[in-house]
Amino acid sequence: MRNLWKWLGLAGAVGVATGGVLIARDQRQRKAYSADDVRERLHQRLAEVDTAGGEDERT
Repeated sequence: MRNLWKWLGLAGAVGVATGGVLIARDQRQRKAYSADDVRERLHQRLAEVDTAGGEDERT
């Protein structure tokens, strides 16, 4: 029974470490965009929403 708890504890620690790595990688990717890149992407997304969703709301 002791070995079971040791393995569960180890698995939990590995899960926490993996989550930290994924969050750090996501942050690095997000910071890689310049302000102009972010602005351009937001304008693109807004234009897509206006063309796709705007027709449904008006009718």
